[in-house]
Amino acid sequence: MKAQSIISDLRLKFAEKTWNETFKLVRRCMDRSRDESKPCEPLVRCLERLQQVFNVTSMNTMKSRLEMIAKQQRLGFHTAEATCYLTADLFYLEVVLLPCGGVEEVKVAPHGGSPAPSESLLQLLRLKDFAEFSVKLAGLFTQYNIPGDNEVKLKLFASLQCLGKDLQQISRLPRAQKDSDPQVDTINNGRIGCLMAGKEDRPLTIQFYISPTDGLKTSDLHTVVQEAQVTVGVSDVTRKLQTGSVLPQPAQLDPRGCPVFLPLSEAPHETLPACFLLKLRPAITMMESFVNKLSQITDVTIPDVDLQWAALPQLLMRRSSANGQKETMDERDAVFKVPLPGGVMHSYTLSGFAWEVSAHRATVVDSVPFTHPAHVPALLELLRHQCAINTLLRSCVAPQGAGTGSVCDLHYEVLPESETSFSVTFHRPDTDSLAVLLVNVSESHQISCTLFGAGIKDPSLDEYLSTVMTRCMSIPLTLTTLHNKLEEITSAPLSPLRPATTEAQNDHSAPSITTVNDTSGASATLPQSASVPEDGFSVSASSCYAMSVAKSELLPEINTSPAVNLYPFAPVGVFPHWMTGNGQVSELI
Repeated sequence: MKAQSIISDLRLKFAEKTWNETFKLVRRCMDRSRDESKPCEPLVRCLERLQQVFNVTSMNTMKSRLEMIAKQQRLGFHTAEATCYLTADLFYLEVVLLPCGGVEEVKVAPHGGSPAPSESLLQLLRLKDFAEFSVKLAGLFTQYNIPGDNEVKLKLFASLQCLGKDLQQISRLPRAQKDSDPQVDTINNGRIGCLMAGKEDRPLTIQFYISPTDGLKTSDLHTVVQEAQVTVGVSDVTRKLQTGSVLPQPAQLDPRGCPVFLPLSEAPHETLPACFLLKLRPAITMMESFVNKLSQITDVTIPDVDLQWAALPQLLMRRSSANGQKETMDERDAVFKVPLPGGVMHSYTLSGFAWEVSAHRATVVDSVPFTHPAHVPALLELLRHQCAINTLLRSCVAPQGAGTGSVCDLHYEVLPESETSFSVTFHRPDTDSLAVLLVNVSESHQISCTLFGAGIKDPSLDEYLSTVMTRCMSIPLTLTTLHNKLEEITSAPLSPLRPATTEAQNDHSAPSITTVNDTSGASATLPQSASVPEDGFSVSASSCYAMSVAKSELLPEINTSPAVNLYPFAPVGVFPHWMTGNGQVSELI
């Protein structure tokens, strides 16, 4: 009863008070907080709630709102007549107000620089979108949040500005255009990608990879642009960082077309406890070998304290889970349904055992340390290479949502072959055989496809498939194109790639059937033309592969002695889902 009486008395006392007086009272209470570094939390929440429900209709209320946002973002705040200043060690924000509470101008000034207008921050305040303004302010604070004391901060800030100027000069050096779209060409092929010059209200940003996902008949790009923010971070050891340009003037190219740099010993530099950083947005899933190559380029080890390692497809699937993908990959395998135009459904199987080898161990990297602008072009090429591999694998493990009850028309199995290549095994619907498409991503711009076991000797088909995959960066779309091509070839009456044979030739060429027992007692029905190892035969899907693919068709990348086991996760005598349990090839094959 006593508490209710006190509340009633407070309500009566402040019933006639204006909102401005209430704000002043709360601020006075906050100023009297016993710990100046941490104001009383209940009072802070009280003021925040008051401001959220109260319309900004005067200069004083706008000042109150800006003051609260500044304190939330750990910024200083003071006013001078109609101007508010939000301050940090290396920058400050200048907001000029109107009597009605509107905003006339917003400027951002870096340390030692002149204030420059910020249109984006101005529009947010004019729209009274204080939540988004606070987010932008937090990003601005992070951009200028350089570690160290004031002296070190100023030196690192100057070094970062010198780096940005050198990168801009490198981006202007001439080069041959490879893509018809200038913007895409700059992003994917530029030495520094598409360099978005840093401004007072945003950091220096590099866009370095973008991939088309809409097939061959459109030039629209509906995918996230991979980018990196250039900033600086703390280092456990001191490193030499530039404090002036490391490019000869004017900037030059060597005979190989690479920028020429001065030795750091011949350029202004300072030894500081920090290094430059490429902050990746979004973070990139990278194989262990690629992470090691990053360190080899920069001679700076990427800290592995917070890195979590797993199979490459497993990490790609985890990142897809945030977008509604529910499939998980255990130690055996994972099956994904991918819908395609025309109501076609593909099914892709990825073996957990096959992908969990050390060569395909991967982690998620969100920042790459470096110390010299010469590192940036090589780092971007390596990041692009990994992005290309991820894009292809993600195309068959991260569909846009398929019904669980959907019936799949075609089934595929994706297996690793090397760090930069993988194979896709499938059953040809027009023949009783299996075929394998070997995909090799030697570089981000060089993707080659080789078809085995289709009974077709046509190098132009491999070249065509390579072109299709490079353009669409999608395994399902490329395989759809492949099936259409095979149907065209097999339906041709007298195709030069499939010579006509007489009935007698067919009779003589038809292989006789034999049953081969493996060392465990299982049996499989094979044609006599299939090669059988002398030390026994393991009944697995590799036997089906041996029936369909002659050794003369295989490249060195695929081991042929013994026959390739495309299903290493299947124990002896256990077949994939398209084969029967008794060791006999099912009717599908």
